[in-house]
Amino acid sequence: MLKNCLAFFILMSGLGCSNSDNLIKDNTVFRYNEHKNISGLDPAFAKDNADIWAIHQLFNGLVQMDERMQITPCIASSWTISEDGTLYTFKLRDDVFFHPHFEFGEKQTRTVTAEDFVYSFNRLKDPKIASPGGWVLEAVEDYKAINSNTFQIKLKYPFPAFLGLLTMKYLSVVPKEIVAFYGTNFRANPIGTGPFKFKRWWEKNKLVFRKHKNYFEVDTNGEQLPYLEAIAISFLPNKQSEYLQFVQGNLDFVSGLDASYKDDILTSSGQLSPKYNNKFSMLRSPYLNTEYLGFFMESTTSEVESKLIRQAINYGFDRKKMMLYLRNGIGIAANGGFIPKGLPGYDEFSGYQYDPKKAKILVEEYKKLSKNTSPTISISTNENYLNFCEFIQRALLDIGINVTIEVMPSSSLKTAKANGKLDVFRASWVADYPDAQNYLSLFYSENFTPNGPNYTHFKNATFDSIYTKAMSESNVDKRINLYKKMDQIVLEEAPVVVLFYDEVLRFTQKNIKGLGINPTNLLELKNVQKN
Repeated sequence: MLKNCLAFFILMSGLGCSNSDNLIKDNTVFRYNEHKNISGLDPAFAKDNADIWAIHQLFNGLVQMDERMQITPCIASSWTISEDGTLYTFKLRDDVFFHPHFEFGEKQTRTVTAEDFVYSFNRLKDPKIASPGGWVLEAVEDYKAINSNTFQIKLKYPFPAFLGLLTMKYLSVVPKEIVAFYGTNFRANPIGTGPFKFKRWWEKNKLVFRKHKNYFEVDTNGEQLPYLEAIAISFLPNKQSEYLQFVQGNLDFVSGLDASYKDDILTSSGQLSPKYNNKFSMLRSPYLNTEYLGFFMESTTSEVESKLIRQAINYGFDRKKMMLYLRNGIGIAANGGFIPKGLPGYDEFSGYQYDPKKAKILVEEYKKLSKNTSPTISISTNENYLNFCEFIQRALLDIGINVTIEVMPSSSLKTAKANGKLDVFRASWVADYPDAQNYLSLFYSENFTPNGPNYTHFKNATFDSIYTKAMSESNVDKRINLYKKMDQIVLEEAPVVVLFYDEVLRFTQKNIKGLGINPTNLLELKNVQKN
């Protein structure tokens, strides 16, 4: 009773006083916590996952992704791509309405037009806006409204992954007159086209969205989405407090796995604890995040320069045991390449298997050639991954490699890694868009940091040639084969040690239906029902 009254009070304090508002029921309100806080609700600044989750409920773009990572229509009902792969023409729906606002005039709303996309794209390039999402238009030469419902994009060069890039929240449509009205305060007064509309925001306390009753999408039975009446987001900063609220039934779901509650909710083998079988549901999916150790290939340290040592390290520790002991089996041991599970191009058995005998042989060969009888490497990491580095440290000692570990603040690690100051560093790569090219770009020589994501400064002429070819290959199957060839080159040359591919974990109350899960860990609430 207290739980329901609390939810009712929170919502009513942020809602109007119409009869429909007064009849809102707890079983139509989805409640979750965002412990990292939310910096703003303007899609031009949708950089962090916390912001993206909230912004996704409020805004739409031309296209969207389904749970199988397929690109599907959204505001664009259809599109065509020219034979040379550089001209994209989108036909827009004529029934997509912005959320109500008095600045729209008498009707309080209007439909989305192609000019709205021109304006929204322009904002990303405007130096006065300073959007961190401006890079998503780097491949774009021009864009224009052909007419009110036809939007065209011209690329500088073929970019097969471009449709996936368009699913990013940066490229959501916003209304010019509302942004002009609020200025920089649009971040706290968002107006979009999404399944939910903004209602109230008490920063660092509570954020409330309400159902957009004029939303354009329907379910397979023709019923209008969304099903929920409201979303209530709290901002408890502590993951343990968030978990306790979930256990008490005050939150409808929690995402991820934190050390503070890992052993309470999961068994040692990664299954839901039997005591919660009748109370919670667990969803689990590959997550497009590759965790790895990187070698700075321009290092003058003989151990890092040696492919023998780099390969020995790859063979020298048991990834499956590491995941079982340190993560309760959550995460996929990386016995494939750099491309993670969940993306076309991933090959489960293409990479390094645990083989300490082979690792020792490689170390002995290095010793003979280098005359270095005590090979030593230093791994730089932040505190969150110290246990992984210590696990590797112990394993490598057995094959004849000494390891020292330098623990650094995350900000210092990021800066030093980007500037080539670290011989060996712990890092991760989360997909910006769902295509393996995004991962392989970390090894293209034109992308050396600080001008790109090639932190290892890996350079290989064959790799570069295949990469360039893949960028202009429109045939999906042929492009994936090229991706696999590049991944094999990375494995052979070993500029990285791939540790594991992450997994998304979601725990929900038993009365939550339709939440789903996806490899980008996007929170999709338009299909959720709460019984």
